[in-house]
Amino acid sequence: MKYSKLFTKTLKEAPADELSKNAQLLIRAGFIYKEMAGAYVILPLGLRVLNKISDIVREEMGAIGGEELQSTALQRKEVWEKTDRWSDEVVDNWFKTGLKNGSELGLGFTHEEPMTDMMRSFIHSYKDLPAYPYDIRTVFRNEARAKSGLMRGREFFWKAMYSFSKDEAEHQEFYEKAKTAYKNVFDRVGLGDKTYLAFASGGTFSKYSHEFQTLCEAGEDTIYLSKENGIAVNKEVYNDDVLDDLKLEKSELVEEKAVEVGNIFSLGTKFSGSLGLTYNDEHGLDKEVVMGSYGIGISRLLGVIVEVHSDMRGLVWPESVAPFKYHLVTIAQSEDDESYKKSEELYNKLIERGEEVLWDDRMDVRPGEKFADADLIGCSIRIVVSPKTLGEDSVEVKLRSEEESKLVKFEEV
Repeated sequence: MKYSKLFTKTLKEAPADELSKNAQLLIRAGFIYKEMAGAYVILPLGLRVLNKISDIVREEMGAIGGEELQSTALQRKEVWEKTDRWSDEVVDNWFKTGLKNGSELGLGFTHEEPMTDMMRSFIHSYKDLPAYPYDIRTVFRNEARAKSGLMRGREFFWKAMYSFSKDEAEHQEFYEKAKTAYKNVFDRVGLGDKTYLAFASGGTFSKYSHEFQTLCEAGEDTIYLSKENGIAVNKEVYNDDVLDDLKLEKSELVEEKAVEVGNIFSLGTKFSGSLGLTYNDEHGLDKEVVMGSYGIGISRLLGVIVEVHSDMRGLVWPESVAPFKYHLVTIAQSEDDESYKKSEELYNKLIERGEEVLWDDRMDVRPGEKFADADLIGCSIRIVVSPKTLGEDSVEVKLRSEEESKLVKFEEV
């Protein structure tokens, strides 16, 4: 992609009302646009990153048997009433609206109820199980106070998977696979060394659930971490006997700030029982389906990556999710300059090879501004073509994550 064709522009300053580092940098670099508190337009550069994160999630969910579908945002009131989660007294973050015929509906904040209700049409026999549908979509939560940029929004992008199993044993087998898949996701997006499996409250579903918490100064959660064991507990269960279950002592745990980037729940038969999702077993007996849910906040993950992978100059994307692998910077006065012609040749060769390249082909911008923009945008590798480098038949190559650059012969690039 040629930089001159991008309609977005970098900014020297972030909006005064944006306090979170992730939103400040993403707005300045032209990845997102703030529509209102808690709602951001994902611009072309940002969408490239979001799609890469989503594809990594898709690959890992597919590897454990997940089947992608596309659910609806519009939710029927009667389905949620069966589980007593329509009432604002029970769930206080609904967005609700009315149809012209007078009926009421909501904008989905999660999909346990509609997914369970839908699966009644497809699950009848033990031969139909297990099943692992998931989708990646926008959901809505009427947060009292949207803050922390992409890490807490009213409209956000996430992946939700639901498991439907014959019994607890089959459920637990998949649950353990999901843990591994989640670890793979966080490893691949560059957060693996800072993300820990944390024990949290299971609510009405089970004694405990599991969260994936990434250490981050901007985090809203407090966890107590045993780095030696790679285990953490959420503050909400810190005073519970979870510690006895894990054979941990409170001298052993370090208090840390963290952001929840994923969670997995054992749901038992709470939803299948309320909504009548049953199957005939091998003996012809009716049994309730055992369920689990598995969420990853994808747009939140985008924000967390920025919080963790950035410096004073801007974004420092892990290569797996960078908008482009290469940021090609041309120092030239006109398209007739040799450095422009060599840049165009290099750009075309990289594109033919299937590489992702953002080419700063602008003529009306000073070199210092181009370098500042490259650092702010944060692509993995910067390549500079200038009269100086061509004097040595070379280009300058610099990794965004490193300070030093080096000259590489043009033919070797």
